[in-house]
Amino acid sequence: MRKLIYGMNLSLDGYIAAPGDDIGWSGPPSDELFQWWLDQEQESGLTLYGRKLWETMSSYWPTGDQQPDATPAEIAFAQNWRSTPKVVFSSTLDDQLDWNTRLVTGDAIAEITRLKAEDGAPLQIGGATLAAAAMRAGLIDEYAIATHPVLVGGGTPFFGPLDGWVQLKLLETRTFPGGVVLTRYETRR
Repeated sequence: MRKLIYGMNLSLDGYIAAPGDDIGWSGPPSDELFQWWLDQEQESGLTLYGRKLWETMSSYWPTGDQQPDATPAEIAFAQNWRSTPKVVFSSTLDDQLDWNTRLVTGDAIAEITRLKAEDGAPLQIGGATLAAAAMRAGLIDEYAIATHPVLVGGGTPFFGPLDGWVQLKLLETRTFPGGVVLTRYETRR
């Protein structure tokens, strides 16, 4: 059975995007934080995206390694992003997705459950709406939270509403330049 990991950058008050889907509050990550995210992506066997995060990622990473100021880590991230299999869950996108990506328009929870049951490397899930549905279904095995020292006052929350408590076990705490604190938690079953 594959592990499902939900990880993103978020503000200290718990948002992954400020009002208007603004993610500029996090600024460019430190080299160390970017490398940590790259390592996580390279360990993943499949990335699951909601539509909004897919549109953000696919607007930059297909050619991120061709930018004149791209760092070696950014080049590696872009190359890994293109080659890693991806599933996008959306009822509004057409089925013409590139970069090793397939579209699922049906029941996201049924498909995520099926993918988790397979053998293989961990699954990464991104996008607040998709991840919230997976949380409510009890499918998230690990949370990786890079908390930035900024308050944005509203927007898209990292955690969606839950039907009950979810007990977690702390796996790691790490500090990065700029005051970013990474915490990783495992879901207790």
